[in-house]
Amino acid sequence: MNKILYSFYHFECRLFKKVNRHFDKKLLNLFFGTITHAGGATFLIVTILVVIFFSSNQTRLTAISSAVALALSHIPVQIVKRIFPRKRPYLILDRAKFPDKPLKDHSFPSGHTTAIFSIITPFIFFFPSLFIFLLPLGLSVGLSRIYLGLHYPSDVLAGVILGVGTGTVCHYLIL
Repeated sequence: MNKILYSFYHFECRLFKKVNRHFDKKLLNLFFGTITHAGGATFLIVTILVVIFFSSNQTRLTAISSAVALALSHIPVQIVKRIFPRKRPYLILDRAKFPDKPLKDHSFPSGHTTAIFSIITPFIFFFPSLFIFLLPLGLSVGLSRIYLGLHYPSDVLAGVILGVGTGTVCHYLIL
């Protein structure tokens, strides 16, 4: 079992380095440095509140479902971060590139990725045509977390799973 985990970790580190090595490219920095905030608490809370207050009927109900999913999704994120206190890759891996003032809490799972997927999942269920816009947004936020040196790929994958799971449950319970 240790050999499998060791192999997976080395594969994950190689994948991380392939994404993070492009950190010095100005346009990518601008894109990923901006898009990562779409998974941040301030942006998501303000956005979802605007949709709740300025929409009606099913759109409002979908936004409420997303808001509940956002709130509930961070309970398992905080629990898992305490149970598996994984250091961020920029603290562990040589030559990892990262922005000024990076996060210093634990990396597993990615809270930004969990948040964006918990928000977009109910909207994708109710408005399937939005899939073409919302999925790339969610994936871009997740990729940005690796690009910025803040998360391993498995942190992001766990965030996708938690976000989609919470968003799905809230969609079916509320709508």
